[in-house]
Amino acid sequence: MDTWKYFDITHKNHIICNPSSLEKYQQLIDMLRLPPDANVLELAMGKGEFIIRLAEQYGVNGVGVDISPYVVRDARAKLAARAPAANITFLEMDGADYQPDEPESFDLTVCMGASWIFNGHKGTLAALKTMTKPDGLIVVGEPYWRQEPDPDYLKTAEFARDLFDTHDGNVQTGQELGLTLLYTLVSNLDEWDEYEGLQWHAAENYALAHPDDPDVPELLGRVRAAKEEYLRWGRDTLGWAIYLFRKAN
Repeated sequence: MDTWKYFDITHKNHIICNPSSLEKYQQLIDMLRLPPDANVLELAMGKGEFIIRLAEQYGVNGVGVDISPYVVRDARAKLAARAPAANITFLEMDGADYQPDEPESFDLTVCMGASWIFNGHKGTLAALKTMTKPDGLIVVGEPYWRQEPDPDYLKTAEFARDLFDTHDGNVQTGQELGLTLLYTLVSNLDEWDEYEGLQWHAAENYALAHPDDPDVPELLGRVRAAKEEYLRWGRDTLGWAIYLFRKAN
């Protein structure tokens, strides 16, 4: 099954494609206090909710990048409906391949929930740092271990133990790169349950409405396995936080 079709179906009812909330997104946006001419980059933007809110609230200039044609389509439609005059460009491409016209040219760089693009949390922070102005801001969203993962969980999920760090470890990684931590927004279980549950709901409804789609057996198999994995282990083991760093001058 095409990867991006799978995520389009399972995230059909998501406004944001990670286990956070619109309230926490807005809290973070309010804290940023960006000037109207700020230049913003968001890699792996999902449906573009974050960067579109920045355009609505601050009038920023921005580039949003995502490899999925489905979310780029949705982001463009959302921008046209909500902020048609905004100077925001959406690019359909692998975020790892994006190169700014000039290094250190963005006031804010963002990558939430896609650190695999740069081979992990450290690689993501290092890459964003090269694109961010001195005294600029960096926002990343990253899972972390809430407790030591059960070996059966690692085996079932096909996770390496060092795939993620602890919450403190995520902070220390940024600080070792010379970044200053300004704030964290940690997701609670309600937010995780909504993020996961919306996927189950969307997949089952899609299967009911499209019984002739040959991808339905794989879709349901993957979603139901992920549901069991989440309820048995993931809910108590894997956390999620958004980290706000400042790059030193």
